[in-house]
Amino acid sequence: MKTVTSTEFRQHAAACLNAVEQGETFRILRHGKPVADLTPIKTDNSVPSWKRCIEPITLKGISVSDMIIKERDEYGR
Repeated sequence: MKTVTSTEFRQHAAACLNAVEQGETFRILRHGKPVADLTPIKTDNSVPSWKRCIEPITLKGISVSDMIIKERDEYGR
């Protein structure tokens, strides 16, 4: 990870962004203290796992909807 001051970042923002596009990471310092990390976006993980499509599961035997109907009939709901 490269470190740059906020002044250096302002003066060379385009070059820093080009480097980030190539996979580099920068830590931006103000008065010697870290204030931000500039990192590339992870495009392959941009969709949360709970939103990703999964392959349908095929089960043999009674269907889930038939099981629910049977349970409702047995317990009077």
